[in-house]
Amino acid sequence: MKSMLKTAVAALALTSVSTLAHATELRLSHQWSNKDIRHKVAQIVADEVAAAGVDLDIKIFGSKSLFKPREQYKPLSRGQLDMTVLPLSYAGGQQPAYNLTLMPGLVKNHDHAARLSDSPFMAALEEKMAEDDVMVLVHGYLAGGFAGKDKCITKPSDVEGLQTRAAGKSFEQMLAGSGASIASMASSEIYNAMQTGVLQAANTSSSSFVSYRIYEQVSCYTPAGDVALWFMYQPLLMNKTAFEGLNDAQQAALLAASEKAEAYYLKEAKLQDAASAKVFADAGVEIAEMTAEDFEAWRAIAMETSYAKFVTDVKDGQTLLDLALAVE
Repeated sequence: MKSMLKTAVAALALTSVSTLAHATELRLSHQWSNKDIRHKVAQIVADEVAAAGVDLDIKIFGSKSLFKPREQYKPLSRGQLDMTVLPLSYAGGQQPAYNLTLMPGLVKNHDHAARLSDSPFMAALEEKMAEDDVMVLVHGYLAGGFAGKDKCITKPSDVEGLQTRAAGKSFEQMLAGSGASIASMASSEIYNAMQTGVLQAANTSSSSFVSYRIYEQVSCYTPAGDVALWFMYQPLLMNKTAFEGLNDAQQAALLAASEKAEAYYLKEAKLQDAASAKVFADAGVEIAEMTAEDFEAWRAIAMETSYAKFVTDVKDGQTLLDLALAVE
C-alpha cells in the first residue's frame, strides 16, 4: 500500500514538474509602484490569465526594475521583452507619430479619450506599431495637471522663467513657447529634481503626482478638472510575435483579461483626478483651478508650437493630426 502511495505521489510530482515546464512565462515591465493604476491594470491581466488555467504566467517587473522607463519600447519591439505599460510618446524617437498621443488640448476628457482609442486615428498608430512587431492589449489615457514648487501654474505666463518638466516633446515645445526652461526626465525623477532645486514646476499624470509623492515637494497643485490640457496615452503593449506564438486558449485568455483591464482603466482614470486633488489638499498643498480661458491660452500657444512642429517633422503628420481632430 505504502509503495503504491509513494508511486502515486511521485507520479503527481512528475506531472506537476512537467506542467510547470510547459507553462509559458511572459515578462512585463513598467516604471511604477504597485499602488499605481498602471500596475493595477497589469496585475488584472496577470491575475485573470492565471485564473484561466491556460499554462500562461505573467511576471511583472515594476518600479523600473527590469528596464529604465524610456528604454522599454525598443526591447519590446526586438522580442527581448514580452509586455510593457508605458507612455507611448516615450517611443517618439522610434516612431515620431507617437508624439501625437501627448499633444496639448487634443483630448477633451476621458470619454473623448476612449473614443480616440476606438477610431481610425488609433488604427493608423497601430499600423505603425505593427511595423515594430508591437500590438496593443489595453488602451488607456490618463489626465494630468501642473504642480509648482513655489507658485501656482494655471496659465502660460505662470511658467515664464521656471525650470519645468513636461512629459513628451509636444508639451516641452508648448512650455518653451511660454517662456519656460525645459528639464527632460521621467516622472519617477520629478521628486528628487524638486528636492534638489533642479526643478521649479512639473506636469505629469494625476496618478504619477500621487504615486511619486510630489505633494511633499510643492506648494501648489493644479489638477485636471472641467478642462484638462494634459492627456497622455499609456497602453499595455505586447510583442506581436510573442502573442502569435501563444496557443488559441492562451490568446483568448489574454484578450479577455485585457478587455476587463481596459474597462477598469477607463473607470479608474476618471476617478484619479479628484482623488489626486484630495491627496494634495490633505497634505496642505494649495489647489488651483485652470479656467476655460487659461485652457484656450495654452492651446493657442500649442497650435503655434507643438501642432505646427509635429506637422513639419512627421511625414504623414497632417493626416494623423486631422484623423485625431476628426474625433468628436
